[in-house]
Amino acid sequence: MEVALPRPRAAREPFLTRSLDNERLLAAILLAPAVLILAVFIAYPFVMGVWLSLSSTSVGNPGEFVGLKNFLKAWDDSIFRTAFGNTFFYTFWATVFKLSLGMWVALLLNRHFRGKRLVRAAMLLPFIIPTVLSTFAWRWMFDPTFSVLNWTLYKAGLIATKLPFLSDSTWAMWCAISINTWRGMPFFAITLLAGLQTINPDLHEAASLDGANAWRRFWHVTWPLLKPVTLVVVVFSVIQTFSDFQLIYVLTGGGPANSTHLVATYAYQIGVGAGLLGEGAAISLFMLPVLFFVVWMQLRYLRRLEGA
Repeated sequence: MEVALPRPRAAREPFLTRSLDNERLLAAILLAPAVLILAVFIAYPFVMGVWLSLSSTSVGNPGEFVGLKNFLKAWDDSIFRTAFGNTFFYTFWATVFKLSLGMWVALLLNRHFRGKRLVRAAMLLPFIIPTVLSTFAWRWMFDPTFSVLNWTLYKAGLIATKLPFLSDSTWAMWCAISINTWRGMPFFAITLLAGLQTINPDLHEAASLDGANAWRRFWHVTWPLLKPVTLVVVVFSVIQTFSDFQLIYVLTGGGPANSTHLVATYAYQIGVGAGLLGEGAAISLFMLPVLFFVVWMQLRYLRRLEGA
């Protein structure tokens, strides 16, 4: 009776090597489309934006290398400094309102009531409607002549004269923040609702038996468990709001008197409207270190939570 002996190690190595090579080749083939898309639509525009910001390129003029001249010129521009401050103001208050209202709505939707599925689905309507379309509707409602809001307030006896919704700098900024809150709040609500449904109800029952009221249960049970989800949602919102363009461009165009310009809208005005591509790219790149810092802080905090 013959006993099958194992093949020598040297005989098995070519087979293993071929298998590994085949797997690597397959992995490279599967990853190639994604890498190509990232390179064409993300890496290349970013590299070109950095190059444009360091050159004097304009429409019809290839320009030349000027170093940091565009950045220094932008920082000396009073309109840019106003837009930069407006961007922080707009992002901060819009995020605060979206988080507060989104948390409140999520807590309401987490309860059991008739038709809750329909209400949850309807909550997404402001978020899924195209930004330009919804902003045009709001612009009509804020219109100084045909404003339905002014008409309603006047007929209700709450105002005697029309409110300057979009013709006053302060009013216009708060109108933009209100629209951004209206659009972004459903994203907060639905995401936080998903986080609420992962919390074990027994924790709330135990806290209730210990005498904790609704506020204490939220602050000591719900909020700590929602922190990771909340942090991710807030960071996404900050990134999206800080680089917002469509809403302001359609609603006010940066007016009145450049008082509602954000970094993105002012970069568009300089780069595309005035044709100064290099200066416009430099203005837009001022957003990069701010957003990089926000993402870095998020990752650092999440690692700290995982370590705890």
